[in-house]
Amino acid sequence: MRALRLRPAIARSLPSPRPIRNPARHASTASETAINTRSFATRTKNLIYGTALTVGLGFGYLYVTDTRASIHEWLVVPALRAIYPDGEDAHHAGTKILRGLYDFGIHPRERGNPDAAGDLEVEVFGHVLRNPIGTSAGIDKGAEVPTPLLALGPAIVEVGAVTPYPQAGNPKPRVFRIPSQNALVNRYGFNSEGAEVVAMRLRQRVREFAYHMGLGIDEDAERAVLDGQAGVPPGSLTPGRLMAVQVTKNKGTSENDIEAVIRDYAFCVQHVGKYADIVVVNVSSPNTPGLRALQNVEPLTKLLAGVVEAVEKVDRKVKPAIMVKVSPDEDSEEQVSGICEAVWDTGVDGIIVGNTTKKRPDPIPKGYVIPAKEANILLEQGGYSGPQMFDRTLALVKRYRSMLDHGPKLPPPPISSDESGSSLLSKLEPDEQTTKVAAAAVSLAVPDMPSGTAELPSEPAEFSSNVDDLSASAPTISIKTIPDAAPAPSTASRKVLFATGGITNGRQAREILDAGASVAMVYTALIYGGVGTISKIKKEMREEVTKGK
Repeated sequence: MRALRLRPAIARSLPSPRPIRNPARHASTASETAINTRSFATRTKNLIYGTALTVGLGFGYLYVTDTRASIHEWLVVPALRAIYPDGEDAHHAGTKILRGLYDFGIHPRERGNPDAAGDLEVEVFGHVLRNPIGTSAGIDKGAEVPTPLLALGPAIVEVGAVTPYPQAGNPKPRVFRIPSQNALVNRYGFNSEGAEVVAMRLRQRVREFAYHMGLGIDEDAERAVLDGQAGVPPGSLTPGRLMAVQVTKNKGTSENDIEAVIRDYAFCVQHVGKYADIVVVNVSSPNTPGLRALQNVEPLTKLLAGVVEAVEKVDRKVKPAIMVKVSPDEDSEEQVSGICEAVWDTGVDGIIVGNTTKKRPDPIPKGYVIPAKEANILLEQGGYSGPQMFDRTLALVKRYRSMLDHGPKLPPPPISSDESGSSLLSKLEPDEQTTKVAAAAVSLAVPDMPSGTAELPSEPAEFSSNVDDLSASAPTISIKTIPDAAPAPSTASRKVLFATGGITNGRQAREILDAGASVAMVYTALIYGGVGTISKIKKEMREEVTKGK
């Protein structure tokens, strides 16, 4: 009993025990602190990685979608060539890729508005173009990517050629690369989806533009854009730029039936004309039998007159301009003067000088080493295009410029008669007669030639032919010229020249412009140089001006 009574007393005398902390709770707090620390580090790391990724993607997007990025020339073009051994397959793949990128807004485009300074501006058909560079037909045969092409920086995009009805073109393979020369041989033969399909595609493009401009998407909205209410050219839909649509005949239409030929071209104009700023009449392809025969003065005059009449019927307030595309192979004085005569007689607005040529460069062009396989390609039937054509194009531009600036064909120099009816010419000595007649002939052919020594243009020596023979170079002769009977045309009525064929850099573009062309157009250079070709040429043009100062 005593023991039991002592226990409470002992218990009271003992010091109060200290409260014991919960070990589990202590461990939980430490763990939370560690977790929070790790979470903060993770969030910081994710933020850094996310920012870096976003910045990287942003810069990557800006780089890849910039035409100046070297990746386009040195990676994309070789990759397409390696993946698609056939040149036509590579072309189709490139078109599909460009169209797909544009649909997602990640297509290459010229950044920085380098044309804003106005140093390359040129006036064509009443429009002030931002620069004098264009792309030739063949790059976009079916008008699938005119807007993405315009985004690459040219002021002119030519689509087509468009035939009245669909046709497959020549059998494949029909495109052959010559990489050592950056050249091509093709014999497409105007593969086309037909005028109606191309017109539907162009109409949809106009209506989508009208919708984004807030005008609607119906026929009235389309009409508003075509009649200029949107403030842009109805073809390009872009200020300072124009779109040309090239038209031609079907292969089965005989060139001997000129009325049927006219109907083919008129049918195309009827469908695609109102969506074009420029209608281009192609009579120059070497791959459609008989087409180039239409460049003879009589059929060409009839054809162009028919096209002019069709364009006048285009349902649009301002009609498209009309140009005729001529071959570099029809280059005799008679052919050149005949084409110019047809242009003046019909009121056509201008000429595109150059297309692919049936002639070939020398087997081993200066500065190139051609593998045996490529040398064999030069023997393929079709049109050749590449840098070797430049000198020929330049010479033709000079000749056409001189002819066109002379004005309509003049009558023979006036010859006075005396009372007995004998002519003044009969009174001249024989030598004087010869000199006088020669002078009259040359003044008609080369009107701007000053009195004294006249040097007739000669052909570049580096081109020979395995299809057609080159005409012999004309000699240099010394004669006295008769002044022109009519002044040169005014600037307003001056016929416009575009040039295509072998133009690959800014220096060459400058030479073409100085020779009298308003626009230098590229084709093969774009195929080999990629989407940055136009920006590169314009940059080089500006550098040429700087060097000249």
